[in-house]
Amino acid sequence: MADDPDHDGIDDPKEYRWETGYERTWESIKEDEDGMIDAAIAELIQKAKRKRQHDKTAQNRLGMMRHVFLIVDCTENMNTSDLKPSRLFCTVKLLEMFIQEFFDQNPISQMGIIALKGKRAEKLTELTGTSKKHIQVVQELTKLNPSGEPSLQNGLDMALKALKVLPTHASREILVIMGSLTTCDPVDINATVESLKTEGIRTSIISLSAEIRICRYITSETNGNFGAVLDDSHFKDQLMAHIDPPQAAQTQENSLIKMGFPHPRAEEGKGPILSMCMCHIDNKDDPSKLSSAGFHCPQCLSKYCELPVECLSCGLTLVSAPHLARSYHHLFPVKQFREVLFNGQSDKCYACQKVFTAEADKHVYFCEMCEQFYCCDCDLFVHDTMHTCVGCNTLPGVQKRIALKVSGGQGGFGI
Repeated sequence: MADDPDHDGIDDPKEYRWETGYERTWESIKEDEDGMIDAAIAELIQKAKRKRQHDKTAQNRLGMMRHVFLIVDCTENMNTSDLKPSRLFCTVKLLEMFIQEFFDQNPISQMGIIALKGKRAEKLTELTGTSKKHIQVVQELTKLNPSGEPSLQNGLDMALKALKVLPTHASREILVIMGSLTTCDPVDINATVESLKTEGIRTSIISLSAEIRICRYITSETNGNFGAVLDDSHFKDQLMAHIDPPQAAQTQENSLIKMGFPHPRAEEGKGPILSMCMCHIDNKDDPSKLSSAGFHCPQCLSKYCELPVECLSCGLTLVSAPHLARSYHHLFPVKQFREVLFNGQSDKCYACQKVFTAEADKHVYFCEMCEQFYCCDCDLFVHDTMHTCVGCNTLPGVQKRIALKVSGGQGGFGI
């Protein structure tokens, strides 16, 4: 051992040189009083959420109009029961929540779904802005019998063909949920990665098993995000992180988008007119029926059941005013609360009125605008769900102070 160049002596406390290149992540996992590590994982999730909040800055140029392809692994590896009851069932339940929240926070965006099974890729839904159709397709995945190996390249190629023809003023993204540790590809996948990079298509991957080198490489080359899940709650956090629109790429063009705001239509002196909608006219499972309710395109007068949607007749994007207003909080996110040690500054949380105690609340969160203190749960709820500070909107005089601060700023939609 004395002649070993990689060892500095028996009594020397230094490590082997090859050990210094590793980050001992397993040592950061701590057990609670009951010997469980759930609390440590919850703390990890909270830290990740706050880091994302800290990275948000007001008045960024964002890709608000998004075209996202969701690629789901449906091979035999999804039968593994490390996520209860299985990876596939857990993925389906979380995707239902993700799709609903995605269209709620990104009402002028579109999504498509691709399934990987038996070394092939199958497009389950085309790009559309209707959440119901995607949720129905995702629920059908539970009836599949997962088998075979996935082909990551075939899935990326299929999404690439659909996204590269779209206008460059929109954000084009791919999100892959990968349960397998391997991929069976027909040719060199590096060619596909180069194409994604050239077209400016952001690719993010969530691995349900472990970190995979090729997945990490794909995300780093395309400016995407890679994550490996620890449990179902961590999986949910990784998935929901993709709801917020990304910052617009430097190559993303600026363009004015023509949109229509439909309204109910009736002839003078007559009541509502019975007609069929265009969105169900080719749907055999749910055919179109005569009805008076619906939204009429202001350009060609075609009727649709719900908004937003792209008119099948004239191609006009149909939205409502609340859809655009709902995207406002992405441009002006709530400023991150400052984390401070609790030493009796306040006796209770301003939002939920929870009484602070030195044992349970080691840290509290302070809003510098309204100068109120909040607990940990309210801090996350304000930034992730409400998107508005309770104190800033209820205390008199605070709104005027905020208006003076932001009056000189300029925000913009990256569309």
